[in-house]
Amino acid sequence: MRIGFDAKRAFFNRSGLGNYSRDLIRSLLQYYPGNEYNLYAPSLRNSISFLPDDKVNIRLPSGNPGKLRQAFWRSYQLAERVRRDGVEIFHGLSNELPDNIHRKGIKSVVTIHDLIFLRHPHWYNPVDVAIYKRKFRYSSMHADRIVAISNQTKEDLISFFSIEEKKIEVIYQGCNEAFKHSLNETEKQKVKKRWNLPDEFLLYVGTIEERKNLLTLVKALSNSRIAFPLVVVGRQTGYYNKVREYIEQQGIKNITFLKEVPVADLPGIYQMAKVFIYPSLFEGFGIPILEALYSRVPVITSKGGCFSEAGGDFSQYIDPGNTEELGEAIIRVLNDPRLQQQMIKEGLKHTLQFSNEDIAHRVMKLYNGLLNG
Repeated sequence: MRIGFDAKRAFFNRSGLGNYSRDLIRSLLQYYPGNEYNLYAPSLRNSISFLPDDKVNIRLPSGNPGKLRQAFWRSYQLAERVRRDGVEIFHGLSNELPDNIHRKGIKSVVTIHDLIFLRHPHWYNPVDVAIYKRKFRYSSMHADRIVAISNQTKEDLISFFSIEEKKIEVIYQGCNEAFKHSLNETEKQKVKKRWNLPDEFLLYVGTIEERKNLLTLVKALSNSRIAFPLVVVGRQTGYYNKVREYIEQQGIKNITFLKEVPVADLPGIYQMAKVFIYPSLFEGFGIPILEALYSRVPVITSKGGCFSEAGGDFSQYIDPGNTEELGEAIIRVLNDPRLQQQMIKEGLKHTLQFSNEDIAHRVMKLYNGLLNG
């Protein structure tokens, strides 16, 4: 089978969409090496290296186009390039499909990660909302099949775009293999020293933005007088200033902010954490929850939405707007070693359904079903 991917995010995005793209491509290569894989990218300048060159065909626009020309190629010329390359299945890994792909005789799949911009447009620039709505609706309407990364996203596709349920396949995203391997004590101590971490700490991982709701966590720690240190790992946005202002007003001293932590160091940070806390208001899936479960860390996260899909039956769930409830959950988990061990044990069992092999198998089954009609 000759398969094509929109690989822009795989080569240039270092967070959620990029991780999903890289992990799925690597998994398909590992478990189905007999296929031909074409990766389409607007450029490779300053790109992320994640595959052996001899495993895939990397397809780029001709010449040395600038950014506007690259964007035009990806949106409006890519479908014809894919047709000329003889691609049988084209998969848009990050919510988009090239214009007119449905008119080129090529079966297409698109992965839709979330429709948060429609549920909560106040978190986004209005221009971005309009652009995302057009792109996501177009790809959802014209794809032969849609991969939704959670049941929450599936429900949103039906609700906002009136997509037929039978067109949507829920296939969870996987987790980077790095989080599935336990580090020895020497390796952990190297990470601890490199980032100047406290001996014990609570952990938050995620972009510091309003939707991820870090301020509620900080308030919960302050209001419940929890002196346990907190380590925050994530890119800072303007919302960080609001969090920092509260920390300074309250005189809180035991919160450590880490930026630009490489994936190689993240497993060690997770594995040294006492509890992982993810009070996000809304997600398409919530991959840091899965990373924590693989890392054998108890998880406290939000009620509703997709969070229980990622966290399973034994994570602790709280109202993300209730600082008192969050504080009580943190104290309960910290003070109960037996509860911690149960959460760790059952959390690991829950991760079995997110294996890269199973995800690759389900995606390939979808491809074969499309080609075989």
